[in-house]
Amino acid sequence: MRGEPQNVVLPAVGGTGVPALPAVVTRATPAAMAAALTGTLGLGAACWVIAVWPMHSMDMGTATRLGSFGFFIAVWAVMMAAMMLPGAAPAVVRRAQASGGVRAVPLFIGSYLAVWALAGAAVYALYRPHGSVAAGVVVIAAGVYEFTPFKRHFRRRCRDSVRSGLRFGLCCAGSSTGLMAMLVALGVMSVTWMSVIAVLALVQKLLPAKAAVDVPLALAIVGLGLWIVLAPSSAPGLVPPM
Repeated sequence: MRGEPQNVVLPAVGGTGVPALPAVVTRATPAAMAAALTGTLGLGAACWVIAVWPMHSMDMGTATRLGSFGFFIAVWAVMMAAMMLPGAAPAVVRRAQASGGVRAVPLFIGSYLAVWALAGAAVYALYRPHGSVAAGVVVIAAGVYEFTPFKRHFRRRCRDSVRSGLRFGLCCAGSSTGLMAMLVALGVMSVTWMSVIAVLALVQKLLPAKAAVDVPLALAIVGLGLWIVLAPSSAPGLVPPM
């Protein structure tokens, strides 16, 4: 039937008439993979709509306060789903294909987003309202991180085929550590910076590493950090503390 996993039984061995050992290769149908892709992108789009409303009332740039732990984690989890699910869509489709359908997809996505929720708990524990100099220093460090072997390793692993949403999430979190630090430093509840970081993370997930693109981007991030330190009032998208 259409939409059902296709089971392929291996043939007899060597034409001897002796049946091969029972083995079944299960592959997802195109409809199942399309459903996994549509569901992932649809969930990400819905999370954008949900996340924007509370963020507008909380955004105070570098002076943003996070509120209660429960409220922040709820908003952060929706933010991460909005930002990271589009880039995770190819991995979700591969997981559906490997598992023979969409049944494994919710667990994969759930464990992937759980990693980002844990990252939010770390942000809540470490974050303090800060000034432009601290923000600029963090942005410079984020640009430097783009040059490191750790970034290259995690970015490569984030593009590999993985069977676990947890492992995939850890690799993608490692790849996007610098970008997330930028978001937290410049305006953890800024829709503008959320959008910028989401685009950068998506491009890095979908495209292979190329020095011609990655090096200028890293230098631009470092330059932005220097700009914020030296002339914070003229830096784009930065709301200085009152």
